[in-house]
Amino acid sequence: MFSPYYKKSGRSDPINHASLNVALYGPKARWAMTEHPRGAVKRDRASLSIAASHVEWTGDALRIHIEEQDKRLFNPWQRPVRGVVTVYPDMINRTGFALDADNAHIWHCLSPRARVEVKMDEPGLSWTGGGYLDHNRGSESLEEGFRHWHWSRAHIGREAVVCYEGTRRDNSRFASALRFDASGSPEQIDLPMVAPLSNSRWMVKRQTRADKGRARVLKTWEDSPFYSRSTISSHLFGEKVVAVQESLDLDRFTSPVVQFMLPYRMPRKKG
Repeated sequence: MFSPYYKKSGRSDPINHASLNVALYGPKARWAMTEHPRGAVKRDRASLSIAASHVEWTGDALRIHIEEQDKRLFNPWQRPVRGVVTVYPDMINRTGFALDADNAHIWHCLSPRARVEVKMDEPGLSWTGGGYLDHNRGSESLEEGFRHWHWSRAHIGREAVVCYEGTRRDNSRFASALRFDASGSPEQIDLPMVAPLSNSRWMVKRQTRADKGRARVLKTWEDSPFYSRSTISSHLFGEKVVAVQESLDLDRFTSPVVQFMLPYRMPRKKG
């Protein structure tokens, strides 16, 4: 959905613009997001292959087999990114939510909480921890529907809370807080107070929701001209939480400068 090639093509053939995005942070950081033409894509009800990488649903888990390379233009090493990520849902939610009145944008939190196993061969590392699985779909591009949004997810006991808010392209606002119980059933709850966060280094505005409107950034993991991903600390419903937070600025995304920069980070395979 952020592909400059897909945008330039008029978005008429999405399968011709497929990629698997892998972002590893820390001392062994890697980034992979190489776009492939439709000849490199195969799919059925339970699997998706994009070149050498593939994703499969095994019945109780989503297994992501990664065979990529860090091909950012100014990365001199072109290092491999290879391994397996397995997502075991702790809960399944079968309800999607429209983000606009025309149902042009649907957000579906498939597994509000999951157990994740990561076993990487390149770079050599592994860990297990808590995770999350969702997806967005729509009949128009994100920048046609929205100017910006903020999203966060936290675990509270055996439950999960997701806060989602933003401004649509027509300047109307949307905001919701959902609490998912241990079975995955969502409940709309009162929104906590707005909690401003410090801007990212690229000056992307960030905010979340928290008790007393107080939260702080612990670590910024992804920092780009139009998108940031961070770990934050706050309190929700009386509980101290560490949450994942994302902010997206689609006015920035559509600027000619950002569109010029994107291919240097997201190469496309010819075919």
